[in-house]
Amino acid sequence: MKRTNVRTFRAALTATLLVAATALTTIAMANSASAGTTLGASAAERGRYFGAAIAAFKLSDSTYVGILNREFNSVTPENEMKWDATEPSQGSFSYGNADRIVNHAQANGMRIRGHALLWHAQQPGWAQNMSGSALRSAAINHVTQVATKYRGKIHSWDVVNEAFADGSGGGRRDSNLQRTGNDWIEAAFRAARAADPNAKLCYNDYNTDGINAKSTGIYNMVQDFKSRGVPIDCVGFQSHLSNSVPSDYQANLQRFANLGVDVQITELDISGSNQAAVYATVTNACLAVSRCNGITVWGIRDSDSWRTGQNPLLFDSSGNKKAAYTSTLNALNNGTPSSPAPSTPSGSIDTSAWYVLVNRNSGKAVDVYNFSTADGGRITQWTRTNGNNQQWQFVDSGSGYYRIKSRHSGKVLDVYNFSTANGASIVQWADGNGTNQQWRAVWSGGYLRLINRNSGKALEVQGASTADGGNIVQYDDWGGNNQQWQLVRVG
Repeated sequence: MKRTNVRTFRAALTATLLVAATALTTIAMANSASAGTTLGASAAERGRYFGAAIAAFKLSDSTYVGILNREFNSVTPENEMKWDATEPSQGSFSYGNADRIVNHAQANGMRIRGHALLWHAQQPGWAQNMSGSALRSAAINHVTQVATKYRGKIHSWDVVNEAFADGSGGGRRDSNLQRTGNDWIEAAFRAARAADPNAKLCYNDYNTDGINAKSTGIYNMVQDFKSRGVPIDCVGFQSHLSNSVPSDYQANLQRFANLGVDVQITELDISGSNQAAVYATVTNACLAVSRCNGITVWGIRDSDSWRTGQNPLLFDSSGNKKAAYTSTLNALNNGTPSSPAPSTPSGSIDTSAWYVLVNRNSGKAVDVYNFSTADGGRITQWTRTNGNNQQWQFVDSGSGYYRIKSRHSGKVLDVYNFSTANGASIVQWADGNGTNQQWRAVWSGGYLRLINRNSGKALEVQGASTADGGNIVQYDDWGGNNQQWQLVRVG
């Protein structure tokens, strides 16, 4: 009797099992893709984040951290990155509490919104006593130093916060920063871009939820910035609401998106008896605007809120889910999942874009483990968060090959030590344009396989793992689902 080739048998058997498993998974996902069990997971299925503003000193509170880690996939430091916290004395920087938040977020696969580089409030005393060119120089230096410190770790920066006045005028707020010259906001954005080219740069403000004089003043500034090439990527809408939301809330978000910037709901909290319904309305508005990146609530439990006694958050003071939590999660789950709708058309790769690479078998994303920036940093799969460590750019090497560059580290996918063996590790490494860093895309039915130029082997999730932390390796190209990747454009 003829002996069956072991590798052929293994491939056939594994393919059969994967097809069966995929069929079952597809059935399960059809039932669960629109029924995420946490805010962050459901938002991620729709290509968005759901975050919370947090305080470093509360990271020792087990109830607080339990809710944070379970429910949210983005964090904003409440105060720890503001000017008075990070530069208490001129030229002397203090990052301890900000680092606690960044480290926690990175360890738990959360993206980070930096808040806020420049603001008329919460300035250190030494800055409050400055004016004119001296203050301008100090402010720009502050932006440069802090944005450089966290370069590659921040998804979005609130570069400037609350610089427009309330009322019917639609103009700038009078402040020591404004008195340094009307171009101070532009200067801050240009400095932030130079310090961290990959972070989204946002302007953030309150009482801008509907179309009014204040939001229109900001709209005009953004329109001017875009026309002149001033680097601005997003506008934040704080959305501190009470019992209702403006009827033109979604239209207001959309008009900013139409300018070519992303929009983010940055400090959401809602008081009043109609709280649950308003949370759902706001969530639906974000889902309806394709450039709405996500939602951040300003605190976790009611007892964590700055709005004392108003109970404006999604969890009560004991950490129990409120009706507003349920209405928000239901709104997210009723939204259309983003995958596969935004995936890249077969055969099409835009070398100016940033992509998340989602495995067909596991549904997880290629991820730089633990936000490493080191040569040799592990590459794994992880639940999709769209974090910078999960975003990749294809750099053309010619002849149909690409290097695949991490947005977080700037390093590229690399077959370690030019191995040609099955199971060899994929790591990140400084871009040397070596053949072990070059990959050819082979498309099939909307998915691609990535074939290494040096070894001829395919990028795969080792052992068809579906676990967070599953290793990314190379293996003979046999077309299994664990070797197939969907490109989801995120930037």
